[in-house]
Order: sequence, then structure tokens, then C-alpha cells
Amino acid sequence: MTRKQQISLIREPAVGCRLLVSGSRSFVALLSALLLICLCGLVATAQKKNSCVDCHSRLEGKIGDPARTIKDDVHLSRGMACNDCHGGDPLADDKTAAKDPRKGYLGKPRTVDIPAFCGKCHNDANFMKKFNPSLRVDQEKEYSTSVHGLLLLKGNERVATCISCHGVHGIRAVTDALASVYPLNVAETCAKCHGDQNYMQAFGIATDQYVKYKGSVHAKALYERQDLSAPTCNDCHGNHGAAPPGIASVANVCGQCHVRQAELFQASPHKAVFDDRQWGECVKCHSNHDIAAPSDDLIGTGEKSLCVTCHKSGEAGFVAAGAMRTRIDDLLAGIDRATEILNRAERAGMEVSRPKFELREAVDGVTHARVLIHTSLPQEVDKVVDPALEVTKKTYLAGEAALAERSFRRKGLVISLFFILFLAVLVYLKVREIESRQPAA
Repeated sequence: MTRKQQISLIREPAVGCRLLVSGSRSFVALLSALLLICLCGLVATAQKKNSCVDCHSRLEGKIGDPARTIKDDVHLSRGMACNDCHGGDPLADDKTAAKDPRKGYLGKPRTVDIPAFCGKCHNDANFMKKFNPSLRVDQEKEYSTSVHGLLLLKGNERVATCISCHGVHGIRAVTDALASVYPLNVAETCAKCHGDQNYMQAFGIATDQYVKYKGSVHAKALYERQDLSAPTCNDCHGNHGAAPPGIASVANVCGQCHVRQAELFQASPHKAVFDDRQWGECVKCHSNHDIAAPSDDLIGTGEKSLCVTCHKSGEAGFVAAGAMRTRIDDLLAGIDRATEILNRAERAGMEVSRPKFELREAVDGVTHARVLIHTSLPQEVDKVVDPALEVTKKTYLAGEAALAERSFRRKGLVISLFFILFLAVLVYLKVREIESRQPAA
């Protein structure tokens, strides 16, 4: 209280009373606020208590692992706890009370119940929007259509369920590099079952897919170049609706990335033949898991050509394959020829940046021509190769012109140097003549 307030209290008692009442109200408000803070702290402490974790963290082996691995779980980071999945009372210290069925305790679900167990939340669009609005909510339904889900419905509990791929208590977000379903880890996750010969023997499925995939062009892009857009198991087989692509759908699977090639093949003469013989459109030539990097050796009529596995010498297909390969080889030779002369001119100090830039059009033509072989029509390849060859001729001539100009400049330089030297000799002789006319000292 200030001195002015004290004087007012002595002189005017009524004013003093009002000040005391006002002070008491402030004190009560302050006391109430402190009490509320304390209560909130007690509630927060109570909410943080988790007897499930407290108890299981003191146990050894599998029964204690959940309490140790859940610290990295994506659900825990979103505020969910053990009871959100397993039910029970996490505030109870007594084991029986914590596992009270009247409080929804479920315990460990049976394998056959796991999809629905996870689906309680993941099927609920309103609930999932609180955490990740973009996450699909049809995973359980899609799983029921998969090879895994169909076998599970038949009572086979040795098939993969949600926890087989995502884990149990240490489930990480898909974007987490340590997640079992992160792109770089998917193949290893699938291989836990599909690479185990003893495990897969009962299903009559081969177990060499993982080994083959690791040597493929797709795996090299994924692991060596860290290109996360490169396909791995789930990109071709699906995630929750995992199934082997059938003959009718394999082209659609490959066509997700290789759109242009798929469109060209659909309009090619091969389409009807492949359908008639029930051949997989892409895998017939490129295989499936061990897909190698495509090369020009695969087309034409050489020893490594795929065309000769079906087409014999003299057949229309054999002739077409040879023609397409020849045109591509001609274009490559033209590019090499133009590149060599332009590089020589550049090393000689001539300005050839423009023709070198124009030559890129021919290089693009090679890429386009290689794609057009999926039409199986030489005339379609010719439409790209012909203008590209014209570019190589034009740029080659530009290189020749640059070297001719260099030669002309050199000749001009030699003549200039000779003329300068001739003048220098004349000047020298004139100086000597002048010096010889001067009388000796």
C-alpha cells in the first residue's frame, strides 16, 4: 500500500474499507489461481501414469519388450497409450484391476482378429482425420482381398497380417527411415517370409524373388542412387491388397511408370499374339524380379537379342527387328562422328557450342527410337531416326567448317608472319647500309 493510500485510509474510513475489500478479493483470486494450477498438475501427473509400462518394463524377455520398444512408436507420439489398443485401466496399480474386462481389457489379440483389431481406428475416417487426414481408411477392406487376407479367412494363421509388416509396439511412420515399410526396407521386410524356404514350402512359392530383385535395375536405382521412387515389392504387388499380378494386369502394373512403352505395345502387332498365347506383356521380354537394364543388344538379330527367341531368319518379325537395330546403330554412329569432329574443333580453340547444343536433339532421338521399338514397326522408328540423322550431318558439317576456318586462319598467320619477317630483314639491311655510309671516327 502506498503512502497516499495510507493517508486516505486515516482521513476517510470509507475509502479504507473499500481498499481492504478490494485487496481481499485480489488475494482470493490469486489463491484460486494457485489452487487451480496445483489441481491441473495433479491431473496431468495422473494422466501420465501408465501402470502397463511401469510393470512390463521390469520384466524380462518378450513380455517386457513392449515397454521398451513402445517409446519409438508412432501411436505413442500421437498421444495414444497401451489401453487405447488393449483396453484396461492404466491408472490401476493392481494387476487384476489393470486388466479388468469391465474396462475393456482385451489383451493379446488372436492372429485372425488382428486386421479388425487395427481397423477399429484405421477404418474410422473421423478419428483418423485428427492425426493424418490423407491416410486411407480402407486398409482392412483391401487386405481382405489380398492373398494374405483370403488365406487368413480360410483359417490359415501363418500368413502375414498388419503386425507382420508394420511391427507391433515399435511401429514407426512410413516416412521414418527406420520403419520396416520405408521404401529402402520393404524388400527386406517381405523377404522375412518370402525368402525363407522352410516357411514358404507349405505355400509352394519360390523364395528367390529377393535375391533376383537385389540384382535388378530397379534395386540399383533404389539402393545405389537412393531413388525412393524406384519400385520395390509393394509398388508392383500392392500394399494391403498384395497379390501377384495376373497375365491380364501385369502390363498395367509396369505401365504405372513406363506409360509410353505400355501405350505403344498396346497398339503393336505383338498385342494380339501375346494375348492369344497368354504371355505376360512385359515380363516375357524383361522378366519380373531380376529385370536387367535395357540395352541395344536386346533388339535386332544378334546373339543376345530377345527377338530371335521367337522370330526365325527370313520371317517378317526377324527382318523388322534387324531393320530397327540397324537404324539405331546408324544414328549412334552419326552422333559419334559428329561429336568427335566437334570435340577436335573445340580443342583447337574454335567456337562450336551451338552445333554441340543442336546435337543433343539427335541424342534425344536415340532415346525416342529405343522406346518406339515397342511398336515393332520399323517405319515408326524411321520417323524419329531420319530427322535425327539430318541433325548429325548438319553438326558434322559445322565441325568441318570450324576446322577449315582454323586451317585458313593458320595459313593466314603463316603468311602474315612471313611478311613481317621479310619486312624485318629489309629494315635490318637498311640499317646496316646507313651505318656503312657513316665515316669512321
